[in-house]
Amino acid sequence: MSGFTAAPALLGLALLAVAGAYGAARALRLSSGPLPAQPFGSGLEPTEHAVSRFHLRWYTVTMLFLAFDMEMVFMYPWTLVISAMGPGAVIEMFVFLAVLLTGVVYAWREGALRWA
Repeated sequence: MSGFTAAPALLGLALLAVAGAYGAARALRLSSGPLPAQPFGSGLEPTEHAVSRFHLRWYTVTMLFLAFDMEMVFMYPWTLVISAMGPGAVIEMFVFLAVLLTGVVYAWREGALRWA
């Protein structure tokens, strides 16, 4: 059997196996009624509407999370090029971290991290 006839034969065999698996699954499955349309929240029943409003402090926490998430996005490639860039890369990263720390101190001073 040459390569030109073996490849379609192998493809046809694979398609036949997949079709057989789907047919067996359809024949052996248990029939059940439709599931109720409810949102899934860690297995708990929803206690509020899906588009309810959040308290304003959640937005500040989200902004802080995104700031530190972006910090990690910049630090991973930085660790790969730090040896090639030299001491300038270290200084730039500490300036970047100082800007982020200034933002956290400002948020802390304004009470954005206070929950009570």
